[in-house]
Amino acid sequence: MHQDHKYNKLKDEKSPYLLQHSQNPVDWFPWGDEAFKKAKEKDKPIFLSIGYSTCHWCHVMEKESFENDSVAELLNESFISVKVDREERPDIDNVYMAVCQAITGRGGWPLTILMTPDKKPFYAATYIPRESRYGVPGMLELLPAISLLWKNKRHELLNSAEAIINAVSENNRKECKNIRLINKELPGKTFDQLYSIFDEEYAGFGRAPKFPTVHNLTFLLRYWRRSGNALALEMVERTLEAMRMGGIYDHIGYGIHRYSTDRHWLLPHFEKMLYDQAMMVITLTEAYQATANMEYKTTAEEILRYIERDMTYSEGGFYSAEDADSEGIEGKFYVWTAAEIEEILGKEQAEIFIKIFNVRNEGNFTKEHSNNLTGKNILYTTESMQNIRIWNGEYGDYILRSIEKSRKKLFTERDKRIHPSKDDKILTDWNGLTIAAFCKAAQAFDNENYMKTAMKAANFFMENMTDTDGKMKHRYRDGEVAIDAFLEDYAFFTWGLIELYQTTFDVKYLEHALKLTDYQIAHFNDDENGGFFHTSDKAEEMIFRSKEVYDGAIPSGNSVTIMNLLRLAKITGNTELEELVDKTLRVFAEKVKSAPAGHTQFMSALDLALNGSVEIVIVGEKNDSKTREILNFINERFIPEKVVILKDMNSSDRISKIAPYTRDMVMADNKTTVHICQNHTCKLPLNDIEKIKEQIEALSHI
Repeated sequence: MHQDHKYNKLKDEKSPYLLQHSQNPVDWFPWGDEAFKKAKEKDKPIFLSIGYSTCHWCHVMEKESFENDSVAELLNESFISVKVDREERPDIDNVYMAVCQAITGRGGWPLTILMTPDKKPFYAATYIPRESRYGVPGMLELLPAISLLWKNKRHELLNSAEAIINAVSENNRKECKNIRLINKELPGKTFDQLYSIFDEEYAGFGRAPKFPTVHNLTFLLRYWRRSGNALALEMVERTLEAMRMGGIYDHIGYGIHRYSTDRHWLLPHFEKMLYDQAMMVITLTEAYQATANMEYKTTAEEILRYIERDMTYSEGGFYSAEDADSEGIEGKFYVWTAAEIEEILGKEQAEIFIKIFNVRNEGNFTKEHSNNLTGKNILYTTESMQNIRIWNGEYGDYILRSIEKSRKKLFTERDKRIHPSKDDKILTDWNGLTIAAFCKAAQAFDNENYMKTAMKAANFFMENMTDTDGKMKHRYRDGEVAIDAFLEDYAFFTWGLIELYQTTFDVKYLEHALKLTDYQIAHFNDDENGGFFHTSDKAEEMIFRSKEVYDGAIPSGNSVTIMNLLRLAKITGNTELEELVDKTLRVFAEKVKSAPAGHTQFMSALDLALNGSVEIVIVGEKNDSKTREILNFINERFIPEKVVILKDMNSSDRISKIAPYTRDMVMADNKTTVHICQNHTCKLPLNDIEKIKEQIEALSHI
């Protein structure tokens, strides 16, 4: 690159990736009207380059080609060049990555697209060398060839563009006829993708910002269990530990913040979202079942305490979020000076607390995009509490008691501060996740209070937010119920109800889950192509009805629906639900295959579809000590493919109606009897509790 070259049009952008290219000799434009208007005026095709700041081959291509005067001259003469940061504009990246995969059969970054001024692509590639090698055309050969085609055979390029668009659109619609053959490999590919972006030094995925995205972890738990791959479990454990120790976790009042702005999990965006708390509890609970690590149980209980204390509506249901700001300053509520801590705790306790939580007089963090310490401290640890206790020998328990005493004092003082504002609307979808979280914890920790909290919330929605035909509303606030529910509302709330049935074995929750599912199928299902639309067929008409399967900050409605349908199919024996699952899997097969690590909740559902479930039918009285002992034994273990049905005197007829195959299942010798079915095969019923435990233990080690 010439040192005296002027900045291009990327110089005022905020994206680090675009700024990296702001002094290239290429006349880069950011994506926008100016670039496309100029392409039309100059009658030039678009050269679109998509990447991200930490992409190795993006840097290689920049060094080889975009800093090269000869390549720049070709681009500037014959093309309008547009740079896109895929992390800033994933919508653009998603469209053109699908194009690349349709044309080349593969994808990745840097992504290179040549297209018309109307944004219609006619050529796609990933990394392109400067000079041709190994049969791959280089930039110096490719660009003149495309320029000549544009001038002399443009109709061929335009025809190609139309064919590509039609093919990609058709790919998004068509069913894959060989879904099982394709998808048996997908969990492994998903693991590979997650492993490739795992931060070996600080855990989590990618660099910064880092989001919890814990459905990545619940998928990895299932993959570890199926494959025995210890790396999958290691990624889960290291990521959970890093988040628990980091500043992203509120060590004083509990709960997890929205995301970490840095790679180290230190400086968070301080907003607290209900769905993050719920998904984190679900993940911690499963990790505890898988490993028996008490830290996961403790952290889950702390987050639930936060939800109960600060996010629970007195009539049932949970609030949406707490703001990041107080008094107009982000994080002010959560940070401390060393002097404040010393004054509140006294010298002896402060000394221990300051050491453990890395508090410094000058502060322990800098603001984003600044190297200046703030004088404030975000509390974080460099070791788990478990290790702190062990490594300090006979003083370990004393240190932990001191920390807890200090935490309570600091919480009391912090509570006197002006609190961040609370978004007190109650949303059906996020509440469904939270009900599921309380239920999972109630099962794994044998905690009746969690069960009661979940019941109260579910009853609130069943009584206030649902019509008799199963039609739901999305939002409750200040006495008002409003907005017809969306796909995620039905999917997440049904998930919560299934977990609530598996916790209480009150049949009304299972019946309600089936009613909501019937309504969802009737009004959200795409009967023609498969999959579920985001909006009901009764909703206000938009320009099109979208169907989404990408699992972002929270899982997609389609991914959770697949899991719900599979579980309900196994509970009821209704094979029509499984046929619906198969059709839904097919419609998204190609999309998911192109980026499996972006669909990890879908992959967890696929794991269940491909490998089958375990149906455990317990015939006995719900409050009988033997029945409770069996249930606790089941719930202590990580058996994610299980569904449990309890048939007792009070529910026998209703359960037999829902699940006809249980009609002839009865107690043997008047003892609690367990029927276990797996892979469409049932074992002989057992009423010897030790033999029952043996079979259940075997299920947890497949």
